[in-house]
Amino acid sequence: MKWLLLGALLGLLLTTPQTLTVAVTVVTVLVSQPLLMAFAAGLAIRPYLPRVGRWTR
Repeated sequence: MKWLLLGALLGLLLTTPQTLTVAVTVVTVLVSQPLLMAFAAGLAIRPYLPRVGRWTR
């Protein structure tokens, strides 16, 4: 899925020159949001965290 999105973005960049400026602006706005960056980092790290089981008595 991510390769499809990357291909679509590259296709837009090749066909429309001002798309690069718009893409850079959107990425800059998204990176400047600390809450969004923390959420994205949590999503990226989640599969690598150990699972916590139930407590045993």
